[in-house]
Amino acid sequence: METPDEKPAARSEGPPPGTGIVPTAKKIVRDIAAVPPRSVHPALVPGVSVEETGRSYRTDPLVFGIAVALTVAFIAWGVFAGDNLAGTTRTVLDAVVEYTGFFFTTIATVILVFMLFIGFSRYGRIPLGRDDEEPEFSMFSWISMLFAAGMGIGLVFWGAAEPLTFFENPPPGTVEANTLEAMHTAQAQVLYHWGPQAWAFYALVGGAIAYGAFRRGRTPLISSIFAPLLGEHRTTGPLGRTIDVFSIIVTLFGTAASLGLGALQIGHGVEIVTGIGELGNGILIAAIAVLTACFIASAVSGVSKGIRALSNINAVAALILAFFVFFVGPTLLILNVIPSVAVQFLGDLPTMIARSASQGDEAQAFLSTWTIFYWAWWISWSPFVGMFIAKISRGRSLRQFVSVVIVVPSAISLVWFSIFGTTAIQQQMDGAGLNVDPPEEVLFGVLGNLPFPLVTSILLILLISIFFITGADSASLVMGTLSQQGRPEPARWVTVIWGVLVGVIAAVLLISGEEGSGLRSLQNVTIIAALPFAVIMAFMMVAFMKDLRRDPLILRDRYARMAVRHSVMAGLEEYGDDFALVPVEYDHSEDDLAWIDEDSVDDTLAEVYEAATEAIDIIPVETDADPGASLDGLAEETAESAGAAGEAPGERPRSGERPLD
Repeated sequence: METPDEKPAARSEGPPPGTGIVPTAKKIVRDIAAVPPRSVHPALVPGVSVEETGRSYRTDPLVFGIAVALTVAFIAWGVFAGDNLAGTTRTVLDAVVEYTGFFFTTIATVILVFMLFIGFSRYGRIPLGRDDEEPEFSMFSWISMLFAAGMGIGLVFWGAAEPLTFFENPPPGTVEANTLEAMHTAQAQVLYHWGPQAWAFYALVGGAIAYGAFRRGRTPLISSIFAPLLGEHRTTGPLGRTIDVFSIIVTLFGTAASLGLGALQIGHGVEIVTGIGELGNGILIAAIAVLTACFIASAVSGVSKGIRALSNINAVAALILAFFVFFVGPTLLILNVIPSVAVQFLGDLPTMIARSASQGDEAQAFLSTWTIFYWAWWISWSPFVGMFIAKISRGRSLRQFVSVVIVVPSAISLVWFSIFGTTAIQQQMDGAGLNVDPPEEVLFGVLGNLPFPLVTSILLILLISIFFITGADSASLVMGTLSQQGRPEPARWVTVIWGVLVGVIAAVLLISGEEGSGLRSLQNVTIIAALPFAVIMAFMMVAFMKDLRRDPLILRDRYARMAVRHSVMAGLEEYGDDFALVPVEYDHSEDDLAWIDEDSVDDTLAEVYEAATEAIDIIPVETDADPGASLDGLAEETAESAGAAGEAPGERPRSGERPLD
């Protein structure tokens, strides 16, 4: 390779043997579809979808069998020894919170910063698919499915209850309870729990899986994310299978616990609407059975049909309910609260991030009850929600993906909590006497103080039910994918089995133990399981970054900068200020790039560097222009020089005269 001290002669002929540019785009695609693209430089691969690799899928008996066995064993523990389960999980949970609470608060912030860097740096231009691939779903359907799968039931359950709780019991060291300042502080704290940091967990898992599956041709599995670190053979071996089994278990428990909360709220709504009094366990189980049948039917219909239709319906129902409360509630107060809370959230963010057990027992208790609970909860949901987000985000750029997945749901959460939370707080300040314990009753209490309480309560029950269905059928599809080696559309029988198990766990643990201890035990288990998965997510960031650094788009940019820089230095050495760079077109051999291997890109960078500069012709330009001359002036003189050499002006593309970095 020529160094800057060597002076290349002007070249107008083709490259020497053994160098070359690349095959045409059609040939690249044909080569990739036929065999692993070892004869195509990795910088020129336009993206390989997992469907183009010709992979075959089958049920993994080890992953599926172990996951089902562990699930059944846990159900048996809850049925036959519910109190023992509650005591054990409580003890373990206390140890997890006490000794690793700092890790949860730290990893939440690190992941958010990492994803914002990915989305708004040069990596943001990378598409989650082929270079020319269009998004599969419309923006409205995409956002609807994101919202429904991510936090649907939780937002309904806590929409009024959590702001009211923090209004009456503000975070330690902040403001006086039951004041206007407490209202704003409460809403800012709620947004901290449900906003950007929560969605950053989902964005990391979803972005990494979508990138690997739709641009690298890997199977859409949690284990496949670690291929850059472990290698393909280890991700398909015992270690990879262990990761996938664990992902299924975490998904199953996290989904079932959330559905249990939804069932409690549905049950309370039925009590209000029908006036039949407190429902027995038999009615709750019957309701869960009906909803389970609905979400299984939706799941087997596929993402593009069932989940999309239900998500769109739910988005409309949620908008109707939110607009109703907004217009009949304290409208002007809500309009003033939204921007105030958004600004206060940014101002209070450093304080909320810095809150730790070192600030006293009160801060420790608040963190363990609320913040650490939420970070662990979102981590436990990240395998399920992340894989589902990956399924529906194909064709989006990383910048669009990060912007929408983190910012849009956070903005929706801000508006949602501002509407329902502010309305609940205003009613409480006016003496409504709302009770935050149990929390599933708060929103129905708020609606009961507004016009048409019966109609809105029925709409709320419908909203919760559809959130129940969309969340559960999304989880069933994801668990089916994990059970069948990443199959994008898992077999119906596998989806049905996981759907039934979700419903069974939600029903059995809802009524097992004393005073609902079974459901609390299930919540505790999801938090405990979140600790090792939080460690997995830390390594996930390393693997994802390693992948992105070798993306074809990033490699093309790197080679282009190096080639132009080298050529400009050579031109300055040979001709001083009077030169221009023009591309030279020439034939090439298919074998020219056969030596290139994706895993040795960095080792062969010098040769690629040389091959790239061989494609550039450095020609003298007779001009008195200085290095700061305008682009148009130098371009005109370049064209004149080319014409004098027997070429028509405009035959060669023109380039600027300044050295490019």
